[in-house]
Amino acid sequence: MFLHYGSFKLNHHSIFPESRLSSDHTPLSIDIPIYKEIICTSKLLIPPKSDHETVFIKEIISNFKNLNMSNIGDTEKLECIVNQLGVIIDQAWTKNAKKSKISKHSKQ
Repeated sequence: MFLHYGSFKLNHHSIFPESRLSSDHTPLSIDIPIYKEIICTSKLLIPPKSDHETVFIKEIISNFKNLNMSNIGDTEKLECIVNQLGVIIDQAWTKNAKKSKISKHSKQ
């Protein structure tokens, strides 16, 4: 068994050599903490083939066309353009995505 080295949470284990049977394996017992997990019950989405999807795509294309890509001479300038494109997509997503509740009947 592999444990996370130096982990305070997984550092509580016991080895029982006296419980070894005919093989050379020794039982290992470990206490694994279980925490209450908060599960997200909603997510943002844009339904496929919806008006929101059409607007989302049009906004990205329109703003992408307005980016100045005439002078990408080095990695730094390219990185700046890529970051601007990321901002464009994030803004369009935030503007057009709608909150949807996740239930046991939701698609994966």
